Amino acid sequence: MFSRTDVVLLALLTFFWGINWPIMKFAVESFPPFLFRLLSMVIGAVGIGIYMMLRRERFFVPVSDRRRVTTLAIWNMLLWQVMSIYAIQALSSGRAAIIGYTMPMWAFIAGALLFKEPFRVRSLIAVALALVATTLLANEEINSFFGKPYAFGLMLASAISWGVGTVLMKHLRVSISNMALTFWMLVFTSVFLLIGSIAIEFNDWRSPSIGEWLAILYNAGITFALCHILWFRIARNLTPVASSISIMLIPVIGVFSGTVALEEPITILDLTALGLILIAMAVGLNLTPGRRSRD
Repeated sequence: MFSRTDVVLLALLTFFWGINWPIMKFAVESFPPFLFRLLSMVIGAVGIGIYMMLRRERFFVPVSDRRRVTTLAIWNMLLWQVMSIYAIQALSSGRAAIIGYTMPMWAFIAGALLFKEPFRVRSLIAVALALVATTLLANEEINSFFGKPYAFGLMLASAISWGVGTVLMKHLRVSISNMALTFWMLVFTSVFLLIGSIAIEFNDWRSPSIGEWLAILYNAGITFALCHILWFRIARNLTPVASSISIMLIPVIGVFSGTVALEEPITILDLTALGLILIAMAVGLNLTPGRRSRD
């Protein structure tokens, strides 16, 4: 069950991650995507590191936790960040978010296959409603999706990796704090982004413009330093399906914020999808007053 603090943190996470989709799209239209992610992650990791030192939190990862931290970093950060940032170059920001947030389905399947989690009726209904909603949101972009199969494939693969990572966050327990876990995930992923950027984008390296710097700083301070810490707290406290469903408003915000930026109309399908996602969240999180979940 969510506490009042968890609800506030979830609302902040949903808003900040939602509006980040058009911000990312703006940045990578002309700036090397791996370099954009790399700069954001390095600055975010430095910020978290300074904060941890001021709070005298420990950085040390026990030997018994290192394999688990690496596994969590690969599925939750490396695969998701590398594939999604390239995919968003070829897709509209909101519709890229839609594909990314098929994640609850993959978390549902991964939980059942990897950890024999039962197929609960409530979870199945919530995931089905969320998928119907994403289909409605994607209605006008279906041809565009399949007209760029590599981007669609990358975004879908990144959603699958995040779904698996969400399940692993629940089942692979580590002794370090969420802040330390976020720090080491960022450091781990940054190494691979640096290698990839040098190999693929080195000739395109340049100094960011003012607007690009603002996007980088937003991703560093808000998307990585703040939102990932909040997300790992939620993912550790809820079941994989419940945590996945809890953030399903993010693609709606991604679509609506991208629509506002492009001055495109909001359709009845968008509003219907919003309603379905709200119902999915209520079902998946068991938000009926006065009752506690048995799931």
